[in-house]
Amino acid sequence: MKRVLILCTHNSARSQMAEALTREAARRADLPLDVHSAGTEATFVKEDAKTVMAELGLDLSAHTSKTLHDVPDAQNFDYVITVCDSANDACPLYPGQTERRHYPFVDPSGGSLDKWREVRDQMKVQFDAFVDALAKGEAAPATYADAPAVRHA
Repeated sequence: MKRVLILCTHNSARSQMAEALTREAARRADLPLDVHSAGTEATFVKEDAKTVMAELGLDLSAHTSKTLHDVPDAQNFDYVITVCDSANDACPLYPGQTERRHYPFVDPSGGSLDKWREVRDQMKVQFDAFVDALAKGEAAPATYADAPAVRHA
């Protein structure tokens, strides 16, 4: 089973949404993935993230913000994906077999629910493309721009 870690700064919004979206895409593709998220520091999962994910039927109510210290076997991942520039800059080194990806998304914090939905929908396209590539035995999209129909905000 492939292991995926999604990193952001606070593990409060983007990484939490990406974790849920990746798990759901893997479930739909019948692809066994062990998916985790973490932050460079822990805070709390934002209510707006919970709200917009619930609109897709994905429940974040049991999710908690965590750091790498809280993730099981934190140095053993097949893929480490950063979803913000700060986490990308602070990401620790991983062994050679770990593939790093950087898919930066705008931080919707402080924005309207429409802004949250826009970021969520962009993330859904990106992480659907990520899982689809893995399910087909292809290389995961190398960058954020490689996912079809995803645009930088």
